[in-house]
Amino acid sequence: MYKVKERNIALCIIFTFITCGIYGIFWFVNLTDDMNTAIGENDTSGVLAFIFVLITCTIYNYFWAYKMGEKVDALRVKNGQQPSSNGAIYLILFLVGGGIITYALLQNELNKVAAA
Repeated sequence: MYKVKERNIALCIIFTFITCGIYGIFWFVNLTDDMNTAIGENDTSGVLAFIFVLITCTIYNYFWAYKMGEKVDALRVKNGQQPSSNGAIYLILFLVGGGIITYALLQNELNKVAAA
């Protein structure tokens, strides 16, 4: 059975810069798969989501960011916490050019799940 893996956020960011974004693609795929595992959904896989990003010339990224925010809210409800409007927050961050910030926030949420 696949488990959510805890990742060092600082190293993920550094590796993304060192590899000129190639590690960012790997991180994107794993974030998508880990979030689906954490909330117990068999939604769009990380590889398929990346293919959608390529096909739509990165427009799918914005939809993905919003959906991942909604999944964070679902994860918080599942853990008995109060949800917030993370979908809108992640979308705005992505629009402002903070894709890597969105990745870091998502990884932080997933690290909490992995630690539990």
